[in-house]
Amino acid sequence: MDSLHIAITIGVVVLATVLDRFLPYIAFPSGKPIPAYVQYLGRVLGPAVFGLLVVYCLRNVSLTAWPYGIPEAIALLVVWASYLWKRNMMVSMAVGTVVYMVLVQTVFAAV
Repeated sequence: MDSLHIAITIGVVVLATVLDRFLPYIAFPSGKPIPAYVQYLGRVLGPAVFGLLVVYCLRNVSLTAWPYGIPEAIALLVVWASYLWKRNMMVSMAVGTVVYMVLVQTVFAAV
């Protein structure tokens, strides 16, 4: 890439970032009620993304071969329990990830 293309790329990235940061304030100014569909999306998108993440993470789990999905099941239970305890999806995902990584790298490590 020559200097002109690099400058254009940087300009487009900066413009997209600025637009991304300011568009919500332009589309939904303070004092104006937020549309019902946006409020609905705010309520349902978090759990929907979390559900998609669970499906994505479990798509290649084999229940017919060692370790039979045991580390995944334990990690899911930890995520579920930590969410019931803290009511925070980010904490639950982090704790579940750590537990899963420890299990597959130590307890259920391939021999």
